[in-house]
Amino acid sequence: MDNTIPGTGYTFNDAGLLRLAMTHSSYANENKGICNERLEFLGDSVLNMLAAEHLYTAYPELPEGELTKLRASVVCETSLYTVALAADLGKYLLLGRGEDANGGRNRASILADATEALIAAIYLDGGLEAAREFIIPRLQENIKTAVAGRFLKDYKTSLQEIVQKNREETIRYELTAQSGPDHDKRFSVTLYLNSNPIAVGEGKSKKEAEQNAARKGLELMGER
Repeated sequence: MDNTIPGTGYTFNDAGLLRLAMTHSSYANENKGICNERLEFLGDSVLNMLAAEHLYTAYPELPEGELTKLRASVVCETSLYTVALAADLGKYLLLGRGEDANGGRNRASILADATEALIAAIYLDGGLEAAREFIIPRLQENIKTAVAGRFLKDYKTSLQEIVQKNREETIRYELTAQSGPDHDKRFSVTLYLNSNPIAVGEGKSKKEAEQNAARKGLELMGER
C-alpha cells in the first residue's frame, strides 16, 4: 500500500494517513492501535459538503427539497460501497483475523465506512480540492441514477419532510438491540413519534436499520 492505492488515483504525502484510513477497528483492537473511526466521522462531513456543493452547482433548477433527497441518495452506504468496489479498497483494508476470515473485505458497511475515512485522509493530506477530485467523479454515475429517480429511496428524509409540516411533531431513532458476532452484526432501531414507538427496523448496520424503521413509519402514515 505504501503511500497510494492505485484505484484511487491519489498519492499521499503522509502515508500514515492512508494506513489509518484503511485500519478497521478489528485490526486496531488486535494490535492495540488506532482505527479509522475518527477519520470516518470527518469524512462524512467533507463528503456531504462536497456532494451538496456539486449538486447545487450542477442542478440550478432543482429546489432545496429535491437537492436534499439527491444528496442523501448519493452519500448513502450503497453509493459509497460502489465507490469502494471500483477502487478495490477491500484489498487494502487492515482487518482483524476474525473479520478477515468472515468476509469483512467485501462487507458493504465496512467498505462504505472506509471510503468516508479515505475521503477525510485525502482532505487532511491534500486539501479540499484533492478530496473533491477524488470523490465527485466517482459519484457521477450514482448522481445520474439518482436524478433519473432510480436510486435507493431515502426513507428517513421523506419521513422527516412529512413530520416537519407539523411543528409539534418530532421523530427520533433509538438503537434498541444488537446481536451477532462482530463479523455479522444485526441492529434493531426503534422509531419514535414524539414519545411513542411506532416502528422497528432491522439491518446489518445502524443506518440500514434506521432506513427500514422510517420505511415502516411511512407505511403506517399511508405513504410509500
